Amino acid sequence: MAEVTAPAPADRDLASVAEARLLAREAKTAQLTLAEFSQAQVDAIVDRAAAAATAHAEEIAALAVEETGYGVVADKIQKNLFASQRVHAFIRPMCTVGIVRRLEDRKVVEIAEPFGVVAAVVPSTNPTSTAIYKMLIALKARCAIVLSPHPAAVRCIIRAAELMEAAAREAGAPAGAIGWMRTVTIEGTQELMKHRDVAVILATGGMGLVRAAYSAGKPAYGVGPGNAPAYIEESADIEKAVRDIITGKTFDNGVLCSAENAVVVDASIESRVRQTFQAMGAHFLSPSEIDLVGRVLVTAQRLPNPALVGKPATAVAEQSGVTVSAGTTVLIAALAGVGRDYPLSIEKLCPVLSYYIVKDWREGCERCKEILRYGGMGHTMAIHSRNDEVILQFGLHKPANRIVVNTPTTHGSIGLTTGLDPAMTLGCGGFGGNITSDNISPLHLLNIKRLAYETQAAAARPEIANAARMASATSTPRLGTTQTPRLPTAPAVERGLDAAVLADRIDAFLAARGIQPAAGPSAAPAEPLPSSNEEQEAAPFVCEDDVRQALKSGRKIRLAPRAIVTPAARELAETHRVFLE
Repeated sequence: MAEVTAPAPADRDLASVAEARLLAREAKTAQLTLAEFSQAQVDAIVDRAAAAATAHAEEIAALAVEETGYGVVADKIQKNLFASQRVHAFIRPMCTVGIVRRLEDRKVVEIAEPFGVVAAVVPSTNPTSTAIYKMLIALKARCAIVLSPHPAAVRCIIRAAELMEAAAREAGAPAGAIGWMRTVTIEGTQELMKHRDVAVILATGGMGLVRAAYSAGKPAYGVGPGNAPAYIEESADIEKAVRDIITGKTFDNGVLCSAENAVVVDASIESRVRQTFQAMGAHFLSPSEIDLVGRVLVTAQRLPNPALVGKPATAVAEQSGVTVSAGTTVLIAALAGVGRDYPLSIEKLCPVLSYYIVKDWREGCERCKEILRYGGMGHTMAIHSRNDEVILQFGLHKPANRIVVNTPTTHGSIGLTTGLDPAMTLGCGGFGGNITSDNISPLHLLNIKRLAYETQAAAARPEIANAARMASATSTPRLGTTQTPRLPTAPAVERGLDAAVLADRIDAFLAARGIQPAAGPSAAPAEPLPSSNEEQEAAPFVCEDDVRQALKSGRKIRLAPRAIVTPAARELAETHRVFLE
């Protein structure tokens, strides 16, 4: 039997690009059908898809851990159920079809319109839960969705998509409403994000991927790194604070970007906090052990070593040459600062915490800012305190968009233990270079059109108002008066009114009514407009609709030297050779 060889990288890239184009076109066709569905039809599809994800939560969680090597099966089950049940329960009452709100006092009617096709990039750290969540919010907004899995998590993400797509089809969803890439490459993912049939991007992953999404020429919802600090203020319930921090950091072995990465503690309670951590299985690293762990865990690019992401504390210690007890829950590194000289001050994505001692809450405030600036701007932090004034000051002054109080950052940020919108994609706002600071929901995949009725008459310029009054006086008789038509007693010419004067008066009368007089006869027919492409005026700006109109009329478009062309217009024009050379 002939030996089977793997496809060359170039062939794989071409296959991935072709697959992305096909999926985008199929999704566009499906989305046009979805856009016409009623709210009841949409909800039936979402309900069935969510139920399928719930029924198979354990299966796809186990597959995710098996394929990626990240995390804990039991915790991934909980995350899958969070997406299929908690997120579903939150979005179920949302009105996403037709009229969604009436503002009677302002005479405004709001109407929901879906964005279109969603390109959804799914990470390897939270693969199945993120896929479930993104499929549900897209369908709820009447958007079709195409998933681009992380190469390390293709099988588990596709399995989740297959299950939910089959359930959605049974409930009436059109073919192509949920699609997924099987041949995943960077080139294919970029083609998907840039495709003219894709309307919006949901990008969850590393900063390189998020930047690529933002440069694709489409609206995009991205995320940012976490590196969340947890501050324990002197009034805190110490036992609960420590338990919450360990719970958050060990959940799925710390792979959520909102997991705690640093502990900041007041000096007045530090010894009690340290003892409580140790009682709950924490191992405080010695200076030499900090160096060993830092060398293994942190790469030259100041990123967590992928081989240790999502691994338990004992595995991280073993790989680093550090001896710890079998029951160790987290590794804690007491550091003197933040930045390049302190490798373990980065986002770590495994059960390792940096640890800082501060004089008081003001110093703690500054340390938390420093940690966030080094790699977590706009994301999440926690404060453990019973002092409402201190809590408020942290809310007012921290560059984080989710400041959770007396709860784990992991669970609180996604809305599991707080009243925040349940979500697996968390915007970092302007702090983190994102367009929104919200937890992303179906509402972010809707355009809201507004019918706005006049509530106040516009003030006209004096000359317009005077002309309107003259026209009204001429055309509308006053109440209580009778107008008797006046018949001419003699021909106009006999009274000395020639045709030119009469014409002038008629023109003035018509002008008072806002009517333009007819143009006089021309001596010769007007010159025809130039029709050849050579004589065509160069366009300074071209959008996709301009190209489509040119295709319909069979004409070419000449570009001005510094013309601005939208990405969708350029792609369509190059495909059909619309632009003049």
